[in-house]
Amino acid sequence: MSRGRRYRAHHPLDRHRFPADPWALVETEYTGEDLGRTETLFSVANGYLGMRGNPEEGREAIEQGTYINGFHETWPIRHAEAAFGFARTGQTIVNVPDAKVVKLYVDDEPLMLGTSELEHYERVLDFSTGTLRRELIWRTPSGKRVKVESSRMVSMTERHLAIVTFEVTMLEGNAAIVVSSQLLNRQDGTDEYYQKPVSDEQTDPRKAGHFVGRVLQPKHHCAHDDRIGLGYRCSHSGMTLAVEAQHHFTTTDDHDSQLRSTDDLAKQVFRIEATEGNTARLEKIITYHTSRGVPVRELADRCERTLDRAARHSVAVYQERQRHWYDEFWAESDVLVDASPEIQQAIRFNLFMLAQATGRADGQGIAAKGVTGSGYEGHYFWDTEIYVLPFLTYTQPALARNALHFRRRMLPAARARAAEMAQSGALFPWRTINGEEASAYYAAGSAQMHINADIVHAVMKYVAATDDTDFLRHDGVDLLVETARMWRDLGFWRGNGGATSFHIHGVTGPDEYTTVVNNNLFTNLMARANLESAARVLTRMEELEPDAYAVVASRLRIQPDEVVEWQRCADLMTVPFDEGLGIHPQDDFFLDREVWDLSQTPESLRPLMLHYHPLVIYRFQVLKQADVVLALFLHGDWFTEEEKKADFEYYDPITTGDSTLSAVVQSIVAAEVGYHEAAMDYFLQALNTDLGDLHDNTVDGIHVASAGGVWAALVNGFGGMRDYQRRLTFEPRLPSTWGSLTFRVTWLGNRIRVHLTQERITFEVVQGDGAVELEVRGQTYKVSPEHSLEVPLPDQGPRIDGLLGDKPQTGGVRSDGSKITAGVPDPIALPDQYDPYASPYVLPTSGSDPDADRL
Repeated sequence: MSRGRRYRAHHPLDRHRFPADPWALVETEYTGEDLGRTETLFSVANGYLGMRGNPEEGREAIEQGTYINGFHETWPIRHAEAAFGFARTGQTIVNVPDAKVVKLYVDDEPLMLGTSELEHYERVLDFSTGTLRRELIWRTPSGKRVKVESSRMVSMTERHLAIVTFEVTMLEGNAAIVVSSQLLNRQDGTDEYYQKPVSDEQTDPRKAGHFVGRVLQPKHHCAHDDRIGLGYRCSHSGMTLAVEAQHHFTTTDDHDSQLRSTDDLAKQVFRIEATEGNTARLEKIITYHTSRGVPVRELADRCERTLDRAARHSVAVYQERQRHWYDEFWAESDVLVDASPEIQQAIRFNLFMLAQATGRADGQGIAAKGVTGSGYEGHYFWDTEIYVLPFLTYTQPALARNALHFRRRMLPAARARAAEMAQSGALFPWRTINGEEASAYYAAGSAQMHINADIVHAVMKYVAATDDTDFLRHDGVDLLVETARMWRDLGFWRGNGGATSFHIHGVTGPDEYTTVVNNNLFTNLMARANLESAARVLTRMEELEPDAYAVVASRLRIQPDEVVEWQRCADLMTVPFDEGLGIHPQDDFFLDREVWDLSQTPESLRPLMLHYHPLVIYRFQVLKQADVVLALFLHGDWFTEEEKKADFEYYDPITTGDSTLSAVVQSIVAAEVGYHEAAMDYFLQALNTDLGDLHDNTVDGIHVASAGGVWAALVNGFGGMRDYQRRLTFEPRLPSTWGSLTFRVTWLGNRIRVHLTQERITFEVVQGDGAVELEVRGQTYKVSPEHSLEVPLPDQGPRIDGLLGDKPQTGGVRSDGSKITAGVPDPIALPDQYDPYASPYVLPTSGSDPDADRL
């Protein structure tokens, strides 16, 4: 078995420029070489509003960005060959007016980080306060020295509020200083400094496209009483927005100010006769309000009220409230490891980004990039339910409830989509903002119907961990019933002389390199759990709460035989298994394909989706991300230990990891089956997905699901925590190089501190007043506030050294007697002048065939 290291591009942080700080991301030197990555990494956000880490001066940038969760424009999807039911309307997050801008001029010379002489520079993203701070010393062209200090904060306690401070101190010399604070509408990220890319060709589906024509129609602008504002209505979606900023400026030097506003620019300009040793300080209080259609004038009034209320307290008060919010967050969510400072820093970075993506989403979904970039058009995916909701459920259950309630609000649109797809019940979209399906490529998008079951999976995990039966009764049951109806209608019975097995055909699982298949293992298992959960909840409700059941049955028009049929579908669900190979095929025909030999695929052709036509990829056994392996984790109690190991060993070498959703699951299952070095290798990949820009697209925003997966790899992988059948169990797998792992989980209202070492695992109830029952290695224990629990550990589970590598398993015999072989498609190199849209066109030849140049 190959033990070579797996492919993954890596751009590690320069530790001289980015020293390892366990509570902050620190940058000690400015460079424009990796602006895209650092703009994302130094973002500040609260789940509703996000500001990328662009400099206040607003000059050098890859993507100037300010985003609001759910604020989007729509556009017609034009299919080359349309068909009934194809997604018709695209949705793209809008880059809203930029309020970060504070430009500085000293003796009419502008501060521009890329060209100005900087004697000192430091930027700090503080995980403990949610604040971005910057300090620099600038030597002007005339030799004067100026100290500039700034801070930026998006409030976690005031959802619509952001605060920017900007201080200028003349260290040497006197000077005429101008500070220009602006609200600038850049029109989809462009302004006077914007340079059009060399090519606008869009081949990477992870990136957002560019709008054609004006997006934000001006409806309001103002400048009065140290306050500036802009307001807009989206051209097609009709969504509306208003942004205003209030200024408080202090200095002992002579100064004056001017206010101006136009359709796309509002600013207040402060002119100071600065003297050596004196400081000028600007406090900029910013508020954004958005709506699906409320008039802009009303949103402007809301902005006015928010600023009036904010003026009652000092900036220091809001900074202290922010610190208190993060104190609570870390008390509930922090994970400590006895490992290197770099690992601890990276862990907290990922957890901090989860806070910034979810903290004040308040009724909106959680986008794949949060509000840190435009990647994936700002869409919500199934990633939220499988990778982010577990973190929230076990550390921030109130935020988990909010996210699940958002899915309930999308139910009417899901019902309409199901009807459009000729299905009963509800069918949730694979990617969306407004509830409508926005995936233009149905094979790898809309066919991923597993999202129905993913949502129910998250609902049931949340209810099991919180016992929030009120949510289940009012929101969850509707989701269970309508999704179960879809599965029952989508699947069908098959058997000789009777219905003996239930099948689901024509779907795509999480692996987007294998599409529109029959009996996808992941989909079938998730659907089985969905159907089973719906049947169990309604049966128990009818038995224990007949009045509540009557209300639900009337509201959802539940038929007497529906619940029985759902359970029967679940009991007889088809689960593919190959006796000869001893593995679970990903689908009915997966093993019929030739295996793609990744060990013979050069780095220049990775990721595969950017170098091969989908049909080429679909003909091979090769995975973009974990599929069967994800099922092994989510429903591990349905597999034997031998099956898990065999499945992992078969699928790991053919999993490219081209998706950021892959490494975390591979790490968890590798740890469980004993591949401890592989588990650590995958964990480090996930840990550095954005810090190391492993997928060369951190510029587009934080990979929020991967960040959630980092928590899962720590708690479920190395901590060995599982929660099958409403039971909290632990099978620890602490890495051999770590001294300890400490994390917190909330279970049935009790916060439990778990401390794992190589010799023991300790549990302590740090908040709550109930006893908690849990299992360690199959033995049942109880822990309570009065009695902590310490369980000795003879080992950390099985240990298999080395990595599996990317040489696939071959030689196995299929059911028809043929042997499984491996190969690699050899792409033809096209000439530089090749134009696929020219007709006719000629491919170069050796000249040996007189007809070879004709196509």
